[in-house]
Amino acid sequence: MRRHSAQLTHHPAVLPWLGANFWSRTGGPLMWRDYDPKTVRAELRVLHEHGLTMTRSFFYWPDFHPQPHRIDEALCEHFRDFLDAHSETGMGTVPTFIVGHMSGENWDPAWRGGRDLYEDVWMVGRQAWFVSQMTRRFKDHPAVTGWLITNEMPGYGRVYQVDPPSSEVVTAWAQAMCNAVRAAGGTQPVSLGDGAWGIEVTGRDNGFSLRETAEYVDFVGPHVYRSDTDRPRQHLRAAFECELASVTGHPVVLEEFGLSTDTVSAENAAVYYRQTLHNSLLGGATGWVAWNNTDYDDLWDRSPYDHHPFEMHFGITDSTGAAKTPLLELAEFAKVLGAVDFTRCRRADADAALVVPAFLERGYPYSRPADRPLIFTSLHQSYVAARAADLPVGFTREADGLPGDAALYLLPATRQLTTRTRRELEHRAHEGATVYLSFCSGEHPGTRGPWFDDLDGLFGVELQLSYGVAEPIEDDVLEMTFTDDFGGLTAGDTLRFPVAGNEDSRAYLPVLPRDARVVAVDAHGRPALLVRDTGAGRTVLATYPLEHMAARTARVNPEETHRLYAALADVAGARRPVTVDSPYVGADVLVHQDGRRFVWLVSQSSAELTVRPVADGTLHDLTSGAPTADVTLAPYGACVLELKCWS
Repeated sequence: MRRHSAQLTHHPAVLPWLGANFWSRTGGPLMWRDYDPKTVRAELRVLHEHGLTMTRSFFYWPDFHPQPHRIDEALCEHFRDFLDAHSETGMGTVPTFIVGHMSGENWDPAWRGGRDLYEDVWMVGRQAWFVSQMTRRFKDHPAVTGWLITNEMPGYGRVYQVDPPSSEVVTAWAQAMCNAVRAAGGTQPVSLGDGAWGIEVTGRDNGFSLRETAEYVDFVGPHVYRSDTDRPRQHLRAAFECELASVTGHPVVLEEFGLSTDTVSAENAAVYYRQTLHNSLLGGATGWVAWNNTDYDDLWDRSPYDHHPFEMHFGITDSTGAAKTPLLELAEFAKVLGAVDFTRCRRADADAALVVPAFLERGYPYSRPADRPLIFTSLHQSYVAARAADLPVGFTREADGLPGDAALYLLPATRQLTTRTRRELEHRAHEGATVYLSFCSGEHPGTRGPWFDDLDGLFGVELQLSYGVAEPIEDDVLEMTFTDDFGGLTAGDTLRFPVAGNEDSRAYLPVLPRDARVVAVDAHGRPALLVRDTGAGRTVLATYPLEHMAARTARVNPEETHRLYAALADVAGARRPVTVDSPYVGADVLVHQDGRRFVWLVSQSSAELTVRPVADGTLHDLTSGAPTADVTLAPYGACVLELKCWS
């Protein structure tokens, strides 16, 4: 199946978007009041010298729109000079219109008067007028390479945890804003700047739906800052959210990511940038905009920095303009993008599908929003395990129907499926696919157990559950011992998994095999993995919530689900183009239009590793072209090689 990797190819710019969100160190959000052309040019020059191609810029709304029917023309002249500075430096910028939220504080134009930004017709009209006015002023400047409507509107328009607007209202608002750009003559790509925090990505309904707004935007821009208890999961968080954000097939730009160096060491800041950049590229991102360009030590007594002091040090340069370790990582990444001619590359096709249940994004009657975090975290952990197994996976949405071209379907810790999907999975297995599902009872006492019909028939078992009672896992470690060969696993092999979860989810599925064979048992001799052959394919049932247990365990990766996934790939005939005999190193492939293939190796080890990748061809150094057998990766390092396939 084809994996998402759409580029912004409809725009004449040939360089990938690699840049930084930009506020000058002279003023932060208030930079336009005391605009310093010399400092701005110095700041842009440093970014350009390190390979960056663009910035994301901001019309601080209270300043640029001081009265309902008036634009501050003096500030517009400052912005025009800002655009000229980009052209002089050889860079572009993406202006952001409605900037009332920034770095932990909200600011209103003085005239807003508490009006609702989505539903007050006059207020929507004033926003659209502002968008159109700014577009008319700057649409023809060669430095403008795109437009963003807002900055993180869910945290400004309404606090979505308390009073989220409906998707119908938000979509109508988004239509009005994007139409204002087009009506004013803006031809560059446009998006919303909302952070892609809506239900299709996070499982939380904030009114912003990627599906509903897809008609009006040209790309999707995740803002990824969430933290984790496990380092590989953290390193793959942005990649995972980019995969989810590709639901509409639009190009995905990692519009905001970064960290404050008040919270991590310089070395670990570099690691996070390196991992986020390379992994999100492999996760389908085709643009990267770091938060943000500089530190603000001289603004310590201004909001938002006086009450959010860590916000002063998200910069990729310090307050003197010197490069910090994140900018050095961006510079190295820029070299890689150039060496592989990235804008003409796509991800290699995948034979495995990671199934996203419709219950993540659909509010079915009497389904619980509280179930969605389990879906999100189990999918995330499964994605990490697939990377450790060097197994390329494409995301497929249950809500869109299942593709017919996958050899392997992964349903990790899945308790909820629609009736249509249950029947389609059985059909896919009969036609030759391998369907894997791990049982999960759920994290809430209501309707424990599987929420789909005829688990028995799908997997050839007879479940032995008692009504309303979860069967607790009493061991602290699950030992899954194979009684039969299964893919690359042989009889006698034992996989060990951490046991975790609450009183509802720390549960296994007692079954009796009927039309299935047991290939692995737990320490008590109970079936742990069963296979039912059906037609040309098979279904595989794990009676333990393997991915959920790992997702609820700190510092767990790499855990042994990757070995099970590798065995599933072998059984299903799902291709793994490049493999490495270490779960600490993930391998994946990009394909150039001219047929060249590039291999990415990304390490999740805190120590230096030397590995020998296995591929259908020879690996070559990207610069010298010299053949390479053994590859040494620095701690948490990344390496890119060219794969020359055997004819």
